[in-house]
Amino acid sequence: MRTTLFPLAMLFLLILISSCGGRAQLSAKAGTGADPQLPVPNPSLIPTVKIAPAIGWPNGVTPTPASNMKVTAFAEGLKHPRWLYVLPNGDVLVAETNAPPGKSGIGGIKGWIMKRVMKKAGAAVPSANRITLLRDTNGDGKAELRTVFLQGLHSPFGMALVGDTLYVANANALVKMPYQRGDTTITATPTKVTDLPGKGDELNHHWTKSLLASANGSKLYVGVGSNSNIAENGMEAEHMRAAILEFDIATGALRTFATGLRNPVGLDWEPQTGALWAVVNERDELGSDLVPDYLTSVRRDAFYGWPYSYFGQNIDKRVSPQNPELVASAVSPDFALGAHVAPLGLAFNDNTVAGYAEGAFVGLHGSWNRQPLNGYEVVFVPFTNGMPTGTMQVVLSGFIDADGNARGRPVGVAVDGHGGLLVADDVGNTIWRVTSARTIFERVSTKDSTGKPR
Repeated sequence: MRTTLFPLAMLFLLILISSCGGRAQLSAKAGTGADPQLPVPNPSLIPTVKIAPAIGWPNGVTPTPASNMKVTAFAEGLKHPRWLYVLPNGDVLVAETNAPPGKSGIGGIKGWIMKRVMKKAGAAVPSANRITLLRDTNGDGKAELRTVFLQGLHSPFGMALVGDTLYVANANALVKMPYQRGDTTITATPTKVTDLPGKGDELNHHWTKSLLASANGSKLYVGVGSNSNIAENGMEAEHMRAAILEFDIATGALRTFATGLRNPVGLDWEPQTGALWAVVNERDELGSDLVPDYLTSVRRDAFYGWPYSYFGQNIDKRVSPQNPELVASAVSPDFALGAHVAPLGLAFNDNTVAGYAEGAFVGLHGSWNRQPLNGYEVVFVPFTNGMPTGTMQVVLSGFIDADGNARGRPVGVAVDGHGGLLVADDVGNTIWRVTSARTIFERVSTKDSTGKPR
């Protein structure tokens, strides 16, 4: 009888918690821009829990593009597609992946509740542990060819091609394998290059490992999230976490490039200045209006606050002991994207996506710790001379239906080089392609079946 009552009691507690917590007092827009409003923190014993239950897309329904854009399905029927990488020949690699099994870094009743919240939000499906290749063979904006490119991986995420070597960032290690232009599958066994935080029995609260190569191909940059919300598992568990790591391909040396970034996911080079930029998921449980997630340039050896402070030098009093000397050096982010929007994908426009000029596309996966919901859309942040200017613009919306259910959730974004923006939707299991509505004809393919020029 006791074993029957316990799940019922926990379910009741989950429902209770979902209805508790503070409602946002500020508009979603107030927490955006270079100078967002930062109200007094509102922590509570029972944090706000508000999710959008995952239901998928009804037949014939798509996301809603901006008025000057149109959207089509580039590929459908995938298994939890999270991350995208466009190869030089135009082939698109998709990481079909999710968190590895094991400890999440959140224990007790809170951990139990979070597992069920994530399951309801569509984030608890088993990882396919593979990378799929998609090829648009006739230039009509849809992928006619789909093959399993790599499989048997360990929660793969970031991908980067350097010369004829493809690197993949698994949750626990960076691996590499040979690649030749036009390959549709790789059968070679991946070779481990270096371990990454999250190996073995380590806790793995933030498991994704994004990956970006330097322009000259000598370095790789890896985004590694924290192992907790505010270092509640101890700073020992945060070794080389909440950071962007720099890997030297020639020497094999791995070092921290920048620290204090709670969960840096999307990484990209800003084309005007060549600077490294990242989108970062900030901390939870300070109320619906705090803390804004952000887009920022990333300086070598800079510290961005986590866990001691947020958005510069605003101290988080929940963290003890503090580190005043380190907080005094904390860099303020460049642009706030809104509280709890969960930015994951980042791609700068390369002047090929018509309708948008200089700036960054960002995939906002959506909130769980805010009432009402926030995010669940793709936005564009305009830039001028290499820095954000003005207000962000909605590129793709409609992921939440009228009843508050998630038909989809945007994750990785990538510019395809042919006028399109690709968006991975891990709840809708689709890759969407956004293009200018003014485009009358799709491009004519200039490649043969191997992806080589005709």
